[in-house]
Amino acid sequence: MGNKPTIAFSHLGCEKNRIDTEHMLGLLVQAGYPVDNNEELADYVIVNTCSFIEAARAESVRTLVELAEENKKIVITGCLAQHFQQELLEELPEAVAVVGTGDYNQIVDVIQRVETGERVKQVSAEPTYIADETTPRYRTTSEGVAYLRIAEGCDYHCAFCIIPQLRGAQRSRTIESLVTEAQQLASEGVQELILISQITTNYGLDIYGVPKLAELLRALGEVDIPWIRMHYAYPTGLTPPVIQAIQETPNLLPYLDLPLQHSHPEVLRAMNRPWQGKVNDAIIERIKTALPNAVLRTTFIVGFPGETDEHFEHLLKFVKNHEFDHVGVFTFSPEEGTPAYNLSNQLPQNVMDSRRDALMAIQQPISLKKNQGELGKVVDVLVEQENPATGELIGRSARFAPEIDGLVYIRGEAPLGKIVAVEITDAEVYDLHGCVIPNHQLSISR
Repeated sequence: MGNKPTIAFSHLGCEKNRIDTEHMLGLLVQAGYPVDNNEELADYVIVNTCSFIEAARAESVRTLVELAEENKKIVITGCLAQHFQQELLEELPEAVAVVGTGDYNQIVDVIQRVETGERVKQVSAEPTYIADETTPRYRTTSEGVAYLRIAEGCDYHCAFCIIPQLRGAQRSRTIESLVTEAQQLASEGVQELILISQITTNYGLDIYGVPKLAELLRALGEVDIPWIRMHYAYPTGLTPPVIQAIQETPNLLPYLDLPLQHSHPEVLRAMNRPWQGKVNDAIIERIKTALPNAVLRTTFIVGFPGETDEHFEHLLKFVKNHEFDHVGVFTFSPEEGTPAYNLSNQLPQNVMDSRRDALMAIQQPISLKKNQGELGKVVDVLVEQENPATGELIGRSARFAPEIDGLVYIRGEAPLGKIVAVEITDAEVYDLHGCVIPNHQLSISR
């Protein structure tokens, strides 16, 4: 057997895709393939793509075209491969393989087949696979942080979203499997575990017959990891047992990421989220009462087809009224194959852009006020990187999730990948500044 080809990865897309990349890396390394992060030196580049909205597809395609121009042999994986397998093979002669979202576990076999000269199309029409704690994994995040995928796929059919077609129906992992993986990650020194799936609050429904998020949270609360953060919690799934589990599990951060998308019942009905309009205000108030120091993050879509000035005003008031800590705003992207693609009353991009700007203009002073509330406090901060030029450290407090929220810029000495006490000295709209307080008692002590 000759030398094995060298493989590089180009990663695009969300943190669910990130875990697929980490498993492919783990499987290839286990099989003895040299993996290099320098694409120049690699025989193959595996491009793990995103196909969620037009902008993400454009970035994926741009990456593929650039690599093709350098005559790289490309293996296309991820959502774009699932979505456009045939077109990709036709348009990109450099593509030696396309691999679907439910087939990344076959990556070693795919590379072996490509090596024999085969052009491989490994795409299950209905993805059903989900990796578990026995699947090799090579983490690519900063050393203190790991994602834990509790389920894959989605059973909802929101009118704007292509994900169920690209990722399949919901499939959850067992509580035992997740606790085992969390313990492995704890033994590697992970300080923050981020639970992800398409709809975290529906966890377990498919295998247990009822959602089991509260039970999962309590079980993970026994694992020795200081911070556990949950992403994508649908407000209707934040039932009293789930809220009680958050209250009673000390290492579970009271950080709730509620993908609300809109506030007006008519727009929510058009989005095929009719259940949400009735409950929005009440649930947010209930969360705030039960978890007074909860950090609330949400995302909205502006410019959904048929969104009127009145609908948009409703959203502006809603954002002003509830004072979320963090808000992300997307302009509507019509996705072929989704019901919203064919709706009449599509809004021009310039109207959508000005609505996005208006919504952000209302949110920014709120975010600033929330950050200013931290001034003078001593908070726990996970130190993640060092600016080599200035020696300044950069990290996040529990209020900030990676990639999407702000950062804390820190003066003083502290080890990377550890949580330290930082006194907050300055606040901006998105970021905080502070200095390390040595030997200070951290707020989470077990």
